Amino acid sequence: MQSLNIKHFPALSASIHWGTVSAEFRMNDIVDEALVSNVSIIPFVGKQCVVFQLDNGKWELPGGTLEPGERYPDALKREVMEELGAELQSYRIFGQFYCTSSATEPYRPHIPHPHFVRVIGYGDVELVGKPLNPVDGEQVVAVEVVEIAEAIRRFQDQNRHDIAEMYQLAYVLREEDKRKEQV
Repeated sequence: MQSLNIKHFPALSASIHWGTVSAEFRMNDIVDEALVSNVSIIPFVGKQCVVFQLDNGKWELPGGTLEPGERYPDALKREVMEELGAELQSYRIFGQFYCTSSATEPYRPHIPHPHFVRVIGYGDVELVGKPLNPVDGEQVVAVEVVEIAEAIRRFQDQNRHDIAEMYQLAYVLREEDKRKEQV
């Protein structure tokens, strides 16, 4: 794992609360598959990143919840096609949200409860079509390839500093990995 100091990312350094879930972000690429509930990606096309907008006007992080019996790499491929209309080319995990739910039951019956992890990484995608927009999922109205600064701005503008910092962190780590490959 890189020597990057997570303290430079204040939103990711603090406890995050999503409704009944408390989460702590940790840079860690070793995954206990039995605890994975969700997988997300900061997607790149070349030097730019991909963002998508839902029908409620919000920009969102690509990824989602595993289906029953699904492994997280398969869930990621499915989510990238559903939300971006893209094929996954590569994926590198850089962190996880270690979550605890105060709900009496899991979000879905097959999801670990009350402790689970949300895996986060970055990778390259190829946009091949329109988002699939399954009837039971969120409805995507726009998929855009933008500069990293624009992606960060969009998430900051809607007070999603955690997602803005995930994009920023992914960009820094990806650039660091590219430099190492050239050595």
